[in-house]
Order: sequence, then structure tokens, then C-alpha cells
Amino acid sequence: MNQQTAVIIGATGLTGSLLLEQLLNDDAFSTVRILVRKPVSLQHPKLQTVIVDFNNYEAFQQKLGTGDCIFCCIGTTNANVKGDETEYRKIDFDIPVNAARFGKAAGFTQYLIVSAATANSSSRIFYNRLKGEVEEVIASYNYECFHIMRPSFILGNRKEQRMGEKIFKALFQSVSFLLPSGWKPIEASVIAGAMIRAAKQAQPGMHLYYYKEMVGK
Repeated sequence: MNQQTAVIIGATGLTGSLLLEQLLNDDAFSTVRILVRKPVSLQHPKLQTVIVDFNNYEAFQQKLGTGDCIFCCIGTTNANVKGDETEYRKIDFDIPVNAARFGKAAGFTQYLIVSAATANSSSRIFYNRLKGEVEEVIASYNYECFHIMRPSFILGNRKEQRMGEKIFKALFQSVSFLLPSGWKPIEASVIAGAMIRAAKQAQPGMHLYYYKEMVGK
């Protein structure tokens, strides 16, 4: 297989940063381009760091460039947007959807996204509905390969320490053995690895990955 050029949206977050690390160490990828709002300190021969204003659609489209696969790990929290659903949507809907739209026009063939186990466009719950809507819109662009990671609770060492998250983490881990496989907590590094495997296999069509598929069991 020829080496691929990958683009990461959300490379500074928990899953995105681990994905970036793994891609840089994978010989199947010759170039890894990250679109970020602020400069990052990481340097690597394969890494292209591109500063972008995601609200400037013309610049966003231009700086996305060309390549083979787009990895989208972008996401915010209610706390970060102070409960503002409009701001939440700008990040969790507009950025992934615009990246997919621009990427399709630029000739990218694969799109991989971290969604949620609860994604459902018909849900009355804002978060679940939003994730479902994102999946449906991106699916309408008809990428050759569209891979949707649907984790439940994501584990890992976050830069931001959220008290509520610590409580949920402890709770989930304590009862993990009782949960259906789709609801088991999963390490961010495992999600990143699953995304890379999917990109390398490049199976045509749309594919959903829950816990079992992501851990490879």
C-alpha cells in the first residue's frame, strides 16, 4: 500500500494527541497534517502544523489541503461553552461537517470520526442528537470509506481535570464487568489505534465501531 497523507482535526485533545503520536510512528503514513487554533511545541519530520480559524471557511478549506484520510477527534464540553448550545454546535457540528465537506471537494477518500455510543439524530437529548446529526450529514457526502467510532466513556490522562468526570470514571470502572460491551469505558489510545487500523484497511462503505470492534475482540 502507498503511504498516506493524514489530516487530524482535534489533535490537541485526549484522543487526538494519542492518535497523532501513533500516526507519526506508523510507516503507512508519510505526512500528518494537524489543523490547530494555536501553535504546538511538537516537531517531527512527518508533521505539518497548520494554524487555522475554523470560523473562516475559506481559510479552513484552503488550509485543509489535499490528502487521503481525515481523522476528526474534535469535541468540547458543556463546561467549556458554559452551557451555550449554539457554541457547542459550532464546535461539535460545524467543524466536523465542514472538514468533511471541504475534504470531499479536495479528493480525500476516507473520513474517520470519534462520535458517541449514544449518537441518535432523533434523541431528545441535545448531545446525543447532535452526534447523530453529525454522522448523518457526513454520511451524505458519500466518502469511499466512512468510519464512525462510537465509544462510551473515554479513559485517559486529560489536561483538564474534571471532578464530575473523575466520579463517572471511578463508577464506570467499578461496574465495567456488568456493562454490555457497547457501554464499557475504553482507553483513548485504543480508539486511536482502531482509527488507524480502519484507515489502513480502507474498507469501502460506512462502518460503525463500538467497544468490541475498537478493541479488536
